[in-house]
Amino acid sequence: MARKKEPVLTKQEREQVERNLPFSPRVIGIIADEVAKTVVRRLPHPTRNNKKRKKTKNIENPVYLDTSAIIDGRIFEVIHLGLMKSTFVILESILLELKHIADSQDIVKRERGRKGLEYLEKLKKEKGVKVDFVSEEKEKTMELNKLKEVDERLIKAAKISKARIITCDYNLEKKANISGVTAINVNTLANVLKVTAVPGESLRIKILHVGKDQSQGVGYLDDGTMIVVENSSQDVGKEKDVVVSRVIQTTAGRILFAKKI
Repeated sequence: MARKKEPVLTKQEREQVERNLPFSPRVIGIIADEVAKTVVRRLPHPTRNNKKRKKTKNIENPVYLDTSAIIDGRIFEVIHLGLMKSTFVILESILLELKHIADSQDIVKRERGRKGLEYLEKLKKEKGVKVDFVSEEKEKTMELNKLKEVDERLIKAAKISKARIITCDYNLEKKANISGVTAINVNTLANVLKVTAVPGESLRIKILHVGKDQSQGVGYLDDGTMIVVENSSQDVGKEKDVVVSRVIQTTAGRILFAKKI
């Protein structure tokens, strides 16, 4: 840009200035320049790339929700009870995965996907619960977009934020734990909270249907634990007092075997 030319005084103006002022115009010009420079130096200057230099606010006690946990829905009941004082974080990748499931041609998948989105909408509106959605732009800032799998993005995001993950996916749980990220499986949590019954304990249950063996009747405890009662197939629909004879642990949970009292 061309520099503007300094104004040139006429001979008459110059003589007038020299008569009325103690300093020559040249000296006045130099003083004016110095004053201007001093003023400019003291003015606050906008910082370049201010957005980049701005520190990201740390999320308080973050917990990332996985797609499987959102669709499952049980974790929202736990959150509703107020047992978890955390900030629940959902990646844009998770939302897109839920939307894809909700748009599925499969009726069951579509219903589960839509239910998951409804759970998140309710969670967002619930008082006293902190929810944070990580935008696609923020995912790029965290370099999550370089990872193709959603599970990998979730683990990396949790690692960066020093957060935990809640899931129903066994493989994700193990993969996260190996990567140094704490992952809580809702299924494991449910099994831990089930009623513990020991051989010799008396219970009263309702026989709901016949078991694999035609002589057996099957009932359930309040937490869903199956209890198989010997010689009670004829008691379907009735409540009976039983005593636990043995307990079997399976991958699906505990199964109790009992005898009528």
